[in-house]
Amino acid sequence: MTRKNQLIALMITLSMLLINCSSALKGNPGYVDIKKISYTSDIKPIIENSCTPCHIPPQGKKEAFDSYEHVKENIDAIISRVKLPQDDRKFMPPVNKKPALTDAQVAVLIEWQQQNMPQ
Repeated sequence: MTRKNQLIALMITLSMLLINCSSALKGNPGYVDIKKISYTSDIKPIIENSCTPCHIPPQGKKEAFDSYEHVKENIDAIISRVKLPQDDRKFMPPVNKKPALTDAQVAVLIEWQQQNMPQ
Protein backbone atom coordinates (compact mmCIF):
# COMPACT_ATOMS: atom_id res chain seq x y z
CA MET A 1 0.00 0.00 0.00
CA THR A 2 1.48 3.34 -0.99
CA ARG A 3 1.90 6.16 1.49
CA LYS A 4 -0.86 8.12 -0.25
CA ASN A 5 -3.29 5.21 0.12
CA GLN A 6 -2.27 4.77 3.76
CA LEU A 7 -3.01 8.43 4.44
CA ILE A 8 -6.38 8.18 2.73
CA ALA A 9 -7.25 5.06 4.72
CA LEU A 10 -6.21 6.84 7.94
CA MET A 11 -8.31 9.90 7.06
CA ILE A 12 -11.35 7.74 6.36
CA THR A 13 -10.88 5.83 9.62
CA LEU A 14 -10.52 9.05 11.60
CA SER A 15 -13.58 10.52 9.89
CA MET A 16 -15.65 7.49 10.82
CA LEU A 17 -14.35 7.67 14.39
CA LEU A 18 -15.31 11.34 14.60
CA ILE A 19 -18.76 10.63 13.22
CA ASN A 20 -19.35 7.82 15.72
CA CYS A 21 -18.04 9.86 18.64
CA SER A 22 -19.97 12.96 17.64
CA SER A 23 -23.27 11.10 17.49
CA ALA A 24 -22.82 10.24 21.16
CA LEU A 25 -22.43 13.96 21.89
CA LYS A 26 -25.72 15.06 20.34
CA GLY A 27 -27.84 16.89 22.87
CA ASN A 28 -24.78 18.22 24.70
CA PRO A 29 -24.38 22.01 24.64
CA GLY A 30 -20.94 21.82 22.99
CA TYR A 31 -22.02 19.49 20.17
CA VAL A 32 -21.03 20.55 16.65
CA ASP A 33 -22.34 18.56 13.69
CA ILE A 34 -19.88 17.21 11.11
CA LYS A 35 -20.07 19.13 7.83
CA LYS A 36 -22.31 17.48 5.32
CA ILE A 37 -20.68 17.33 1.92
CA SER A 38 -22.85 18.19 -1.07
CA TYR A 39 -22.39 17.89 -4.79
CA THR A 40 -23.13 21.55 -5.45
CA SER A 41 -20.82 23.12 -2.88
CA ASP A 42 -18.02 20.56 -2.57
CA ILE A 43 -17.88 18.04 -5.42
CA LYS A 44 -18.82 20.14 -8.46
CA PRO A 45 -15.90 22.59 -7.97
CA ILE A 46 -13.42 19.68 -7.79
CA ILE A 47 -14.85 18.13 -10.96
CA GLU A 48 -14.96 21.46 -12.82
CA ASN A 49 -11.37 22.27 -11.86
CA SER A 50 -9.82 18.86 -12.45
CA CYS A 51 -11.92 17.21 -15.17
CA THR A 52 -12.38 20.00 -17.72
CA PRO A 53 -12.35 20.11 -20.64
CA CYS A 54 -12.10 16.35 -21.26
CA HIS A 55 -15.18 15.30 -19.25
CA ILE A 56 -17.33 18.41 -19.61
CA PRO A 57 -19.32 18.82 -22.86
CA PRO A 58 -19.31 20.31 -25.41
CA GLN A 59 -15.50 20.08 -25.64
CA GLY A 60 -15.22 16.87 -23.65
CA LYS A 61 -15.37 13.67 -25.63
CA LYS A 62 -14.90 11.32 -22.66
CA GLU A 63 -17.49 10.10 -20.13
CA ALA A 64 -19.47 13.23 -19.20
CA PHE A 65 -19.19 14.53 -15.62
CA ASP A 66 -21.30 17.61 -16.31
CA SER A 67 -24.15 16.90 -13.89
CA TYR A 68 -24.90 15.51 -10.46
CA GLU A 69 -26.38 12.36 -12.01
CA HIS A 70 -23.34 11.66 -14.20
CA VAL A 71 -20.88 12.17 -11.35
CA LYS A 72 -22.99 10.06 -8.99
CA GLU A 73 -23.17 7.23 -11.54
CA ASN A 74 -19.38 7.31 -12.02
CA ILE A 75 -18.12 8.07 -8.50
CA ASP A 76 -16.56 4.61 -8.02
CA ALA A 77 -14.56 4.96 -11.24
CA ILE A 78 -13.62 8.56 -10.45
CA ILE A 79 -12.31 7.67 -6.99
CA SER A 80 -10.42 4.62 -8.21
CA ARG A 81 -8.76 6.55 -11.05
CA VAL A 82 -7.66 9.53 -8.92
CA LYS A 83 -6.18 7.13 -6.33
CA LEU A 84 -4.00 5.27 -8.84
CA PRO A 85 -0.24 5.93 -8.89
CA GLN A 86 0.51 8.86 -11.16
CA ASP A 87 2.63 6.71 -13.44
CA ASP A 88 -0.34 4.39 -14.14
CA ARG A 89 -1.75 5.06 -17.61
CA LYS A 90 -5.31 5.11 -16.18
CA PHE A 91 -4.49 7.76 -13.55
CA MET A 92 -6.72 10.84 -13.69
CA PRO A 93 -6.39 13.64 -14.39
CA PRO A 94 -3.62 13.00 -16.93
CA VAL A 95 -0.31 14.24 -15.56
CA ASN A 96 0.40 16.42 -18.58
CA LYS A 97 -3.04 18.13 -18.46
CA LYS A 98 -4.01 18.92 -14.86
CA PRO A 99 -2.44 18.60 -11.40
CA ALA A 100 -3.36 15.52 -9.38
CA LEU A 101 -6.10 15.89 -6.80
CA THR A 102 -4.83 16.55 -3.31
CA ASP A 103 -5.32 13.98 -0.56
CA ALA A 104 -7.93 16.33 0.92
CA GLN A 105 -9.86 16.48 -2.35
CA VAL A 106 -9.82 12.69 -2.67
CA ALA A 107 -11.02 12.43 0.93
CA VAL A 108 -13.92 14.78 0.12
CA LEU A 109 -14.96 12.56 -2.79
CA ILE A 110 -14.82 9.48 -0.57
CA GLU A 111 -16.70 11.15 2.26
CA TRP A 112 -19.39 12.37 -0.15
CA GLN A 113 -19.84 8.82 -1.40
CA GLN A 114 -20.06 7.55 2.19
CA GLN A 115 -22.72 10.19 2.94
CA ASN A 116 -24.84 8.71 0.10
CA MET A 117 -23.93 11.49 -2.34
CA PRO A 118 -26.29 14.32 -1.38
CA GLN A 119 -26.99 16.89 -4.05
